[in-house]
Amino acid sequence: MPRFIEGQDRQQVTLMSECLDDVIADDNPVRVIGAFVGELDLTKLGFEGGQPAATGRPSYDPGDLLKVYIYGYLNRVQSSRRLERECQRNLELRWLTGRLAPDFRPLPTSAAATARVARRPAAN
Repeated sequence: MPRFIEGQDRQQVTLMSECLDDVIADDNPVRVIGAFVGELDLTKLGFEGGQPAATGRPSYDPGDLLKVYIYGYLNRVQSSRRLERECQRNLELRWLTGRLAPDFRPLPTSAAATARVARRPAAN
């Protein structure tokens, strides 16, 4: 059983609207972000928190935070508080994270981890 805070299934139908998968077009760039991050081995790349702790409050999956960070980079949303706001109202981000809405606190941590990993030389 994973110890991450998990989002809902994208196929889940709600009273708000149709399922989120129907709202996001097949050629939408968020699908590429989701597929790209889904294929990464974040622990091997050096992201902290890739293995959840056995105790304490569950954390957000580093992959979900990376998706939010990449989305913000591609859409010029740089502030962690603006990313938080976008996670609450933007359907693309809601689809990307499985309807999670992380607050601004974990987002800078994800950005710092991404920057550390990006600065490392590539392994052959």
